[in-house]
Amino acid sequence: MLIFKDTKFIKAPFDSEAELEQVIVNNYEYLFGPTSFYLPKAKIKTSDGVGTIPDGFAIDIGQKKWYLVEAELIHHSVWSHIAPQVTKQILASQQVITKRIIIELAVQQYQTDNYTKEKFEDLNIAAINVRQVVGDILETDPIIGVPIDGVTNDLRDWARTLKYKVKLWVVSKFVELNKPENIVFEFPEEFKPELDTEEESKPQKANTGINQYDVQLTDLVNSNLLVIGEKLSMTYKPRNGLAKRYEAVVSEDGSLELLGQQFSSPSYAALVGIQDAGSDRKTVNGWISWKNSQNRTLADIREQLLNTTVMR
Repeated sequence: MLIFKDTKFIKAPFDSEAELEQVIVNNYEYLFGPTSFYLPKAKIKTSDGVGTIPDGFAIDIGQKKWYLVEAELIHHSVWSHIAPQVTKQILASQQVITKRIIIELAVQQYQTDNYTKEKFEDLNIAAINVRQVVGDILETDPIIGVPIDGVTNDLRDWARTLKYKVKLWVVSKFVELNKPENIVFEFPEEFKPELDTEEESKPQKANTGINQYDVQLTDLVNSNLLVIGEKLSMTYKPRNGLAKRYEAVVSEDGSLELLGQQFSSPSYAALVGIQDAGSDRKTVNGWISWKNSQNRTLADIREQLLNTTVMR
């Protein structure tokens, strides 16, 4: 249950898979990251001409990754619905014609959507290079991205058997008690999947007691990698504005103080900063935005924590 003053929101099932699909289209950055853009459904075919339609394609030009997106509901069978559907999509994704279709969709969106264009410009990717950049990303294996309203054991087990990496994100729906037309959706914090086989396949870190998605600023403070009162900085220049520099102070509870507010998440703090600078961006990765006086990002410091051997 979510409570806002006297208003209560209770968890509810999605009306349909289509409802979940639209929620993902409207909020894709909260799953695929701030340097991603989302392409709509398109029919693709296997080498024998069997057609399939993924719910979309997400391309992360910052991380150089791409996703076949298949929104699902927990009551759908893994074996008779999800597995065969995704298998066809994987096979079709490897066809040359499929990659040409996705490249053309990406170029068209770059040309017609200023929000997408801004992401390329932020990474200093010129218009003449858009096709090449997207094409190079598509030469890598796709990640199977599955937003779903719950994860079963069979779904986890199946995902771990695939050759391709899989990320499962749980997205929840809440409706106002006695006013079900008022709806809110819950997305995971800091883009955290419920299951990430890409992360699981990486070499084991020295600090096995914590993984990347679970690291919080308090962990960095408790490990003396951040100091209470330490100042972190971030500079941001919106597309049609002047660059502004922001300083956030590490508080005793591990939060960041910025512009008179406290933030437990570095990404929320960074988002408030860039919006104050005049950006209309919805998300930002604060772990790579904030830097200490040695010009090290929070992501670098987090990596140090993960690679620190813990004495037992």
